[in-house]
Amino acid sequence: MKKALITGITGQDGSYLAEFLLNKGYEVHGIIRRSSTFSTSRIDHLYRDPHDPEARLFLHYGDMTDGIGLKRLLDKIQPDEVYNLAAQSHVKVSFEQPEYTADIVALGTLRLLEAVRLHMEETEREVRVYQAGSSEMFGSAPPPQSESTPFHPRSPYAVSKVAAYWYAVNYREAYGMFIANGILFNHESERRGETFVTRKITRAVGRIKLGLQRKLYLGNLEARRDWGYAPDYVEAMWLMLQQDEPDDYVIATGESHSVREFVEAAFAAVGLDWRDYVEIDPRYFRPAEVDFLLGDPRKAREKLGWRPRVTFQELVIRMVEHDLELARREKTLLDAGHNIALQGVMERG
Repeated sequence: MKKALITGITGQDGSYLAEFLLNKGYEVHGIIRRSSTFSTSRIDHLYRDPHDPEARLFLHYGDMTDGIGLKRLLDKIQPDEVYNLAAQSHVKVSFEQPEYTADIVALGTLRLLEAVRLHMEETEREVRVYQAGSSEMFGSAPPPQSESTPFHPRSPYAVSKVAAYWYAVNYREAYGMFIANGILFNHESERRGETFVTRKITRAVGRIKLGLQRKLYLGNLEARRDWGYAPDYVEAMWLMLQQDEPDDYVIATGESHSVREFVEAAFAAVGLDWRDYVEIDPRYFRPAEVDFLLGDPRKAREKLGWRPRVTFQELVIRMVEHDLELARREKTLLDAGHNIALQGVMERG
């Protein structure tokens, strides 16, 4: 049975990748940070008691700031594949916390690669590594962007991802390690964090439809992105590590849509006109904007045989339907609370 280690397993991509690998028959190990609260909601449905003989998902405490700890985990788990998805991945937050972002995204990757190198040297066994890149690395480079497009990052997050990319290339070339960079364009889902613009939109649509919210405040509506569906993209990660030779791949749909188009499609899915509810707030503009990202996925199609299955319109509808159901539950709880409070007032009267 193959073993895989996933950093960032509690995130959107990590949870879908864990599902995918478990379905492939892997034993899956994930790294989580110590915290006073649980942050495993995206993978709780996959988890079994580790003493259960059927259990194939195991969680370990660790941190991308602790290289020695990462090495110890590698020695303990002995994985065949490592997927590095851990990051401070919010672009706007990276402007507010640039040093922290660089420590996790750039230096964290370096620590992990060095830990893998030392583990391989001591055990004389191959470990294949997937490094999660981002279309934000291209920044202001003109579209379409492919594997040969020069990077021009426009945020501390993007700069850190570029550094991580080149650390991966350097370790591959210097030590002969199997390391693949996946340059993934925007990929969304029902599990996307609610501070990201797509999920912020679909959550607001559900709440506005049910009268729980009045307005949605956004920044640049003209920014264009190549949006796909996250479960499609984790398959590409796995495919990269099944090849004979390591390489770097752009993973994208080859289509670009503006934030305005996403907003329009989301509100239309519930029969509303977005112009009645959306307002622009300058607080949501970035210090340096990325205007147009459009991936060229031909290499992934030809070498990996990978193609996205979910269209832009299907993606929006899936997210809206999910968040409309969340809003219904929220409204039910609020109504129940209101009725209890009203009953209490009547009884006291």
